[in-house]
Amino acid sequence: MAMSTPAYYTEEGLRKLQEELHHLRTVERPHISQQIADARDKGDLSENAEYHAAKEDQGLLEARIAKLEEVVASARIIDASQLDTSKAYIHSTVRVKQVGSGAERTFTLVAESEADIKSGKISVSSPIGKGLLGREVGEVAEVTTPAGTTRFEVLEITR
Repeated sequence: MAMSTPAYYTEEGLRKLQEELHHLRTVERPHISQQIADARDKGDLSENAEYHAAKEDQGLLEARIAKLEEVVASARIIDASQLDTSKAYIHSTVRVKQVGSGAERTFTLVAESEADIKSGKISVSSPIGKGLLGREVGEVAEVTTPAGTTRFEVLEITR
């Protein structure tokens, strides 16, 4: 298996992942095992849709657990105080002005698993995230999305 590259997380972000992993192991896994056992008790497995559905859910759950275990194992905690604010990196909060409309927006660049558009947290692998990564204040990032090309001027970078 290929070594996964370390992903950088805030302490809070990593804690959320660990909590999700704990929940999957201690709540979801026993629940699915129980569903499989209940379905098995009903007899003929070849005709038993509940059993097959539960087995499929179990496969998906185990894959999710394995993926999370890998992420948590390779996660690195990022110390926000040691980050450089001259350029936009992961965990930077970037205030931008849309060139043309003058609309201002603020984005926080995060790992894909921490992305949450509603709270302004965008993935560094998203088009906007990629466009802003490595930019300095005063630079203009050209971002190409399915809706077209947008230009953002970087106004401020904070942590």
